Amino acid sequence: MVNQPVKGNSGPQDRNLVWQEQKVTYEDRCRVLGQKGGVFWLTGLSGSGKSTIAVECERRLNALGYKVYLLDGDNIRHGINSDLGFTDADRNENIRRIMHIAHLFADAGLITLVSFITPFAAMRREARDCIGEPFHEIYVKASLETCQERDPKGLYQKNISNFTGKDSAYEPPTCPELVLDTESLTVSQCADRLMGLVFRSCQL
Repeated sequence: MVNQPVKGNSGPQDRNLVWQEQKVTYEDRCRVLGQKGGVFWLTGLSGSGKSTIAVECERRLNALGYKVYLLDGDNIRHGINSDLGFTDADRNENIRRIMHIAHLFADAGLITLVSFITPFAAMRREARDCIGEPFHEIYVKASLETCQERDPKGLYQKNISNFTGKDSAYEPPTCPELVLDTESLTVSQCADRLMGLVFRSCQL
């Protein structure tokens, strides 16, 4: 079951806000959609293969009739998070916004694929605490050297400050639900494994 959103804690204007209870429950939505909501949070270095795997998994799930949506880090920074930079504070705010969006999507009964570097363990713990049982952490694993060799966006060659893996730390997950080692697995094999986790988690 999806965690209920935290009420309050929104500052001095709290006294003017009233939580609107709904008559349609999470279970109602899942029954209509024929699936459970889930958040599959792909984390890893830039160039590890997160977006490639998520795009392939979304394509397959959609073809099978599942209700699925992909939240991609670069795409989100073109819109909702276009005001944020890459300081630690901005990275934290980037993830805070996305975890609440993913939480709402899961509560709506959607299968939500999240492809974000999410470099710090504390960020991922906060997302797990916010979203609850539907949260699944997927570590897309590849060495920094491999990611630099791939460099599909040409980012490692640029002089970008606070770039994860170069001058900003990446803290690998210690207990993810799934590890996808893209140095030894193909995109298709990674998608197969991720699809297996989705089926186990989201089928009614």
